[in-house]
Amino acid sequence: MLILNSGGTFNKRYNEISGELEVPYDNYAIEKILKSFNFKYALAGVVYKDSLEMNAQDRKMIAQIIMESQDDTFIVIHGTDTMELTAEFLDEVFEDKKIILIGAMKPFEIDSIESTLNLGMAIGFSKALDVNGVYICMNGHVKTWNKLIKNRELGKFEVVE
Repeated sequence: MLILNSGGTFNKRYNEISGELEVPYDNYAIEKILKSFNFKYALAGVVYKDSLEMNAQDRKMIAQIIMESQDDTFIVIHGTDTMELTAEFLDEVFEDKKIILIGAMKPFEIDSIESTLNLGMAIGFSKALDVNGVYICMNGHVKTWNKLIKNRELGKFEVVE
């Protein structure tokens, strides 16, 4: 299993100088969560961006890393605003991989529970699942990417049928 960090709210931290929440160029939040696990997981930083800033080139970079990896299971930490675009892109490219995208509505630095829960659920789901595909893990649900959609009015992900 390879965990890929592309940034998003999950990773954001407060910049005391600018007064803004920024996506730092590190894997601090994920590394802190993984320290509590009794197993070592491979982790790579890919793109450190808010998902609203992600573009086709960023998605191709994520896909290229997945293509070149010998792993068959991937967890992609991603911003929630364009998570479905990346999931759809990856679904068009891969049939032989398990790819689970996760994010957070609140930064790990502000509330560590959601990020930790989503990462833990994604890891557990990936180990229990035998079917390849692209999934989203958010708000206590794990579904194929087109069955779990962000409701922007309510600020949460919802299952759609």
